[in-house]
Amino acid sequence: MAASSLLSRSCLRLSVAVESQFRPRSASIGCGTGSTVRLGTHPRSESMSVSVVETGANSLSSETVDSGEIQDTGMDDVLIQYVVLRRDLIDTWPLGSVVTQGCHASVSAVWSNKDDPSTIQYCNPDNLDSMHKVTVEVKGEAQILGLSEKLRASGIAHKLWIEQPENIPTCLATKPYPKSAVSSFFKKLKLCRLKFWFNVMLALSAIWYTLSMRLVGIL
Repeated sequence: MAASSLLSRSCLRLSVAVESQFRPRSASIGCGTGSTVRLGTHPRSESMSVSVVETGANSLSSETVDSGEIQDTGMDDVLIQYVVLRRDLIDTWPLGSVVTQGCHASVSAVWSNKDDPSTIQYCNPDNLDSMHKVTVEVKGEAQILGLSEKLRASGIAHKLWIEQPENIPTCLATKPYPKSAVSSFFKKLKLCRLKFWFNVMLALSAIWYTLSMRLVGIL
């Protein structure tokens, strides 16, 4: 009876987890305490890398922001940093490794443009708990190189991170920009998310582990 009850509760948890995958989700942004960041996955968790830096001016015209990006009522020109990851690496590398790559690119883009007025404002002590980031994805290496070239040609400062010693371009991040200056370059890209079936497998693994431990009396 106890095992049956436990199984029922576990199945209920799984159904809730599965249902949550189909609910509408907000943009992938980081906004200080209580923020939500969606990242979507490296052969190692610690990395030693070199990088390519592109610098430029934020002189682009305003564009309509896609619904998949950040939604800020009354904040049409909020400072924002875009982080772009590769879907093929998300699907084949450990999650922590891909997150590490994004962190490398983000920090490098900020530090390389530390004297830029937008960066100074973005990193102002009064704004450190309300940073805005959008994490999106491209298909693979060719797409991230193409995006980097497009940004460079348009004068958009960013960091293309090259993982060493593999010499793989893993991700890129812009310096902080007013949203209107850069949103047009990213509005067609998908928000970076873990795939549905990956989440289901994680839920099933957790249920199986819990059942096993309960049945042998460990939990």
